Amino acid sequence: MAKKVLVLGEAREGELRNVSFEAIAAGKDVAAGGEVVGVIFGENVTELGNEMITYGADRVIVVNNEKLKNYTPDGYSQALLQVIENESPEGIVMGHTSIGKDLSPKIAAKLEAGLISDATGVEADGDDVVFVRPIYSGKAFEKKKVKEGTVIATVRPNNIKPLEKDESRSGEVSELDVDIKDLRTIIKDIVRKTSTGVDLSEANIIVSGGRGVKSAEGFEPLKELADVLGAAVGASRGACDAGYCDYSLQIGQTGKVVTPDLYIACGISGAIQHLAGMSNSKVIVAINKDPEANIFSVADYGIVGDLFEVVPLLTEEFKKVL
Repeated sequence: MAKKVLVLGEAREGELRNVSFEAIAAGKDVAAGGEVVGVIFGENVTELGNEMITYGADRVIVVNNEKLKNYTPDGYSQALLQVIENESPEGIVMGHTSIGKDLSPKIAAKLEAGLISDATGVEADGDDVVFVRPIYSGKAFEKKKVKEGTVIATVRPNNIKPLEKDESRSGEVSELDVDIKDLRTIIKDIVRKTSTGVDLSEANIIVSGGRGVKSAEGFEPLKELADVLGAAVGASRGACDAGYCDYSLQIGQTGKVVTPDLYIACGISGAIQHLAGMSNSKVIVAINKDPEANIFSVADYGIVGDLFEVVPLLTEEFKKVL
């Protein structure tokens, strides 16, 4: 049965995050031939509505409000609930990001609706929609569906392929005024500790370092390789605990969960907590001096050697072909 589905687009520094387009693709599957309505919150973000149209949204609702310039739980939940009241959707889809993970349970609780989080796939089952999601740190997968009421789901970044961008797609982009009041949280300033460049959670290629980098300076060869590949730099918890890098780069069970096309693990032993955050990467390359390191058990390609010798050699070879 065709449904109306709201898809929340996430803007960062004036641009839509790629997970917004993945959520549109998931929303299309949930709508089952129905209407996919994009929703964007922020300040002066109207022009981003047309981009959601080109990626498959049928129409877009833009809420421009200075109180929504930065994410706050109160502001976004008030705005989204007003959009939901106007539109009465059968489904709501957003990215499984820091915003989505915080906002979706609040909305589900308000609507007394079912929530399926961290979905990596969407399948049809007759008139129902089934979501595939990992459990037990990615060791197994389960299939879940909401049998009645509004379907609310978050999708893991870099898992659902966006629709092809088509500039010929057309749709209405309308603005909605919402009343945001009684905010308990006000963002005065944002201090970013993450490195500039590619977003770690959405990166297609990640170069990651562990305790084997030995120091903060040991990450420099990895950063150079990442620059050549257009990749993001990540780290194991061991490297973060040792003070080699900021915790914003941590990948693993207690850090970020990533699924890039290529994951290059440098000096990472392969503790089960780290594997939980990256083992679903499409291709894994491991570089480690210890041939018995556990990381080789999940690697597609393994290089036994000193990362300070191997990584610069890889960088030079990639420079020749890229």
